Amino acid sequence: MATTRNEPNKTAIYATALTAFFAIAGIAVVDPILPVIGAEIGATTWEIELLFTAYIAVMAIGMIPAVMATGKFGYKKILATGVTLVAVAAVLAALSGNIVQLAVLRGVWGLGNAMFFATAMALLVALAKDREWVVGLFETCVGLGFAVGPLIGGLLGHISWRVPFFVCGLLMVIALLVSATRLKDPAERPAPLRLGQVFGLFRKPGFRALAVVTAAYNFVFFVVLGYVPVFLGLDVVPLGLVFTAWGIGVAVGILAVGHRLAHAIGFVQTLGVAVTGLLACVVVLAVGVGTAGSVVVTIVAGVFMGIANANLTDLSLALGDPDRRVTTGAFNLVRWGFAAPAPVVAGLLAEGVGPASPFWVASAVLLVGVVVFLVTAHVMARPIGERVLWQRWNRSARRVEATPEEAMSEL
Repeated sequence: MATTRNEPNKTAIYATALTAFFAIAGIAVVDPILPVIGAEIGATTWEIELLFTAYIAVMAIGMIPAVMATGKFGYKKILATGVTLVAVAAVLAALSGNIVQLAVLRGVWGLGNAMFFATAMALLVALAKDREWVVGLFETCVGLGFAVGPLIGGLLGHISWRVPFFVCGLLMVIALLVSATRLKDPAERPAPLRLGQVFGLFRKPGFRALAVVTAAYNFVFFVVLGYVPVFLGLDVVPLGLVFTAWGIGVAVGILAVGHRLAHAIGFVQTLGVAVTGLLACVVVLAVGVGTAGSVVVTIVAGVFMGIANANLTDLSLALGDPDRRVTTGAFNLVRWGFAAPAPVVAGLLAEGVGPASPFWVASAVLLVGVVVFLVTAHVMARPIGERVLWQRWNRSARRVEATPEEAMSEL
């Protein structure tokens, strides 16, 4: 296996990873200041959740055009344009005066991040010799971004909710400078992409099964990330510290647990551990364990989220198309598309039904994901040479592995 010392494009790889860190920190910085924004500009719970939903929805929709544009303009131009959009949107958000302006600017922010996320992983894999190392580096930056973003939001949000947005804009300007001076396209220009190539990937059974589990998981991820800050009812600094601890939990799940567990029991079974553990955490939040208990459960949930995130990218690349842009476009469309409604749905449920109702709905959604995982895990495991423990009890799994004659004999 290649080592990092043999990577000829280390500077460009580290520059892309650093930009990923800034981009994720920009997502998470909003968490601790959501209640303050609502109080100061007179927005309801579901209206402040628009800051997440507008961002994620535009990001999901923008993924496919961004991926397709790489065939014409290359990776670097698309990535740098996305970083520029984020920088401009963040600064303008700091100057906005109402929830509609903020939501629109968060949408622009999401478009910029779509251009980044649609290209970053494909660019990293194209530049690196060691795919496992570069995916781990990317996920590490994601974990650290989730840890640092809330800390910035909490500490600076104590001064004003506008300050974290200004700081995000500044960070993205730095990322733009890094992108412009250090990034480079692979020697071979990416070929043009057709829309049918991206959607055609969903015809692969393993990838389709992974997409369903991912859809349920990411819906719940953003119920936690978007609604828990409102649910806890803490001041901005304590809330920032809580979500910094949550982000550290995500980072621990990625760095210390996720890949180690995958090498011990397999990537597919590790994903099962992660989504089942997250389901248990969300059920506990729904039942109610008080503020202190909810804080602890949220941090533990972060660890399971980190474990999931550490393996979802690897699984998508393994089960996807040889052209990483096709995989990135299709997978991120699912990943962000099904996450988009989660914050607003949580806000509407909290106002109309009760504060615990978003967690019950999230539990039901993730339960569907867990059931689908149990039924289809063998479909994901087989193409990558893995098995799952319950496969011998699953009749459809036995049919998949059996010879045609053996399969017919079971019918």
